[in-house]
Amino acid sequence: MTTLFISDLHIDESCPAITRQFLDLVEGEARQSEALYILGDFFESWVGDDAADPHQSAAISALKALTDSGVPCFVMHGNRDFLLGSQFCRMSGARLLPDPLMVTLYGEPVLVMHGDALCTDDRAYQRLRATVRDANWQRQFLALSVKARRSLAGAARVGSQVHTAELEYAIADVNPSSVAAALRSAGTATLLHGHTHRPAIHPLTVDGRACTRIVLGDWHAGGSVLRWSRDGPELVSLPR
Repeated sequence: MTTLFISDLHIDESCPAITRQFLDLVEGEARQSEALYILGDFFESWVGDDAADPHQSAAISALKALTDSGVPCFVMHGNRDFLLGSQFCRMSGARLLPDPLMVTLYGEPVLVMHGDALCTDDRAYQRLRATVRDANWQRQFLALSVKARRSLAGAARVGSQVHTAELEYAIADVNPSSVAAALRSAGTATLLHGHTHRPAIHPLTVDGRACTRIVLGDWHAGGSVLRWSRDGPELVSLPR
C-alpha cells in the first residue's frame, strides 16, 4: 500500500485542467492508497467555507467520495487557503491538520509542513503570515460579505505576485537554518513540505546526522505526487 502526498494545486475556475487532473487522481490511484495528504494551497484562494467556486466545489465533492469509500484524507492550511474551516471538513470528509505535524510512515517519523514558515528570509511575508493567521483578524474578515472578501483576496494576490517577482531567488526559498532548526526540534531526519514549487529530494546534514528534505511540486504544468510505501518515498511528475 502507498500513502500519497500532494500540495500547491491552486484549484480554481481559472485553470480547469488542474481540476480535471486532480479528479483523475482521486477517482483512480487515490482509491487504492492508504491515505491522501494535501499539504496546503489546495485552492488558489479561499475566502471562507461559504464561497467555493464551481471547480473548488467539484474538488470537494471528489474528496467526499474518496473519504466515503474508506480512504482518509488530511488537509493542511497553506498560505492561500488558511481559512479552510469546519464546514469544509463536513463537505469533504477531510480532516484539517496542524502545521507542523509529525507523521509516522511505515515506521519512519516524518516532519510534515506546508513550508511557508521556513521561508524566514522573506520577512515581509512572515509579518503578513502572522497577521492573517490571527484569530481576531480572521473573524473580522469572515464577517465581511463574500463579494468584499473576494475583492480583497484578488487585490492581495496581485500584491503577492508583485512581491514575489521582486524577490531574489534565494529569499523566496526556505532558509537552511530554519530547516535545520525544524528538524532539530522535531528530532527526526526527514522533512516533507510544499509551498516553494521546487520539487526535489535534498540530502543534508544536521548536527552530524544525515537528513533528507523532500519538496513537493506545484500542479501548474502537471501533477506532482509523492508516493510513500514500505520501500520509501518516490517523487513523481504526472503528465497532463
